[in-house]
Amino acid sequence: MPLLGAHMSIAGGVDQAVARGKSIGCETIQIFTKSARQWRARPLTAEEVSRFKRAREESGISPVFAHTSYLINLGASDDDLWAKSTASFIEEMERCAALELPYLVTHPGAGTEEEEGLDRIRVALDEILKRTEGSGVMILLETTAGQGATLGHRFEHLAWLIENCAHPERLGVCYDTCHTFAAGYDIRTPEAFAATFEAFNKIIGIDRLKAVHLNDSRGGLGSRVDRHEHIGKGKLGLEAFRLLLNDPRFRKLPMVLETPKGPDMKEDVENLKVLRNLLKDKKKQS
Repeated sequence: MPLLGAHMSIAGGVDQAVARGKSIGCETIQIFTKSARQWRARPLTAEEVSRFKRAREESGISPVFAHTSYLINLGASDDDLWAKSTASFIEEMERCAALELPYLVTHPGAGTEEEEGLDRIRVALDEILKRTEGSGVMILLETTAGQGATLGHRFEHLAWLIENCAHPERLGVCYDTCHTFAAGYDIRTPEAFAATFEAFNKIIGIDRLKAVHLNDSRGGLGSRVDRHEHIGKGKLGLEAFRLLLNDPRFRKLPMVLETPKGPDMKEDVENLKVLRNLLKDKKKQS
């Protein structure tokens, strides 16, 4: 069955994210490798890296993967912001490599003109992947809701970036259930689910799907509103998650929550319980 978990805070050190995930029964977790709302971060020390690797090994949580800072915009038309975003992304790739994380998830970027924005993202990705050759880190382009000028809300956007990048073998996709629904892709019925993933496979290729963000949606289908909701409490509903979790194609994929929560993580505990109750024939699938 899929590996279930949640995004975990790195407050107190990256190793603490693993401890938090373990404490609520996560099988996989997503983290930031630095503050998501600051450009720079002090380098990871050898001791921090060692503590993280030890914590991960002892917990059995795998994979642990990362998400980029919210400040980064590889599609920015402003040259200074674009250069700053590219440099910051390279730094995050290096931090992932130091921690031996397999994936770095990112929103592709935003640009007022679609073609220009996608091309600026492509150029940035080429530079980032060239500068981090041999790192072992794959970039996962996340499906977006299409709010504002964000790109990545059409499967064709991600397919174009992968096809035109100089290093397509180091690009994958992270499917966000809230974002993709808000962008107009329905998965609430067996027929809609089949049609959406048939389109995904035809346009991008199902083999590119490496991770999933499990979020219900406060906004309706095609609303272009990026607002996460607890599982079963939004416009997506439980059936969409039942279909996703029980699809044999996604049996071993890491799937993480990004739903609202407090410091005690009780919301994560409840959402994980809801998700696990949707799994059919748990023993057969494990």
